[in-house]
Amino acid sequence: METTQVLRAADRKATPWKNGGGVTREIAASPAGAGLETFDWRVSLADVAKGGPFSSFPGVDRVITVVEGPGMALTVDGVTYELADRFRPFAFPGDAVTNCRLLGGAIVDFNVMTRRDSVSARVGIVREARTELPGATAGPAAGTTTTLVVVLEGTATLPALGVTLTRLDALLLKPDAFAPPQPLTVSGTTAVVTFEPLDIGPR
Repeated sequence: METTQVLRAADRKATPWKNGGGVTREIAASPAGAGLETFDWRVSLADVAKGGPFSSFPGVDRVITVVEGPGMALTVDGVTYELADRFRPFAFPGDAVTNCRLLGGAIVDFNVMTRRDSVSARVGIVREARTELPGATAGPAAGTTTTLVVVLEGTATLPALGVTLTRLDALLLKPDAFAPPQPLTVSGTTAVVTFEPLDIGPR
């Protein structure tokens, strides 16, 4: 089984939103090739040219991060949150009634969606720093962590694999891609998303 996969931005195709109001570019999903009704987790980038209602995703949790543009205001179940700063993740339920108002023009946002009863996700933002990607773990969670690295601005380098990622490129590391943690050098801003299955008990 291939445990690492480089996902270049140039290879992605734009697809319509579930509600037809814009376009999205899928970065990765699990299971691979899963549709909007069958994914355990899904990560994408969206081009948003105008405000409007978000699609409803029952049973799904979302984390959204503004990557480009002046930001947006999200009204989630009647409460408004202003997302004016880039690279600040915001979590909300995918099945909440959600509307978007742009704060000054078109934006690009980074979306992480997880099936609530199956997977949890953590979205970390690394800026101009060296960090360590998780390796194999011991104990009941051994071999369960999937990591997705997405460059939002600048570059990121993983010397262990001889890989350099440029803007919007991604690297998917499946469980136990390597045993010890490995350094990632970020020149710019990079999202590091880790996914854990919620059921890690005995089979």
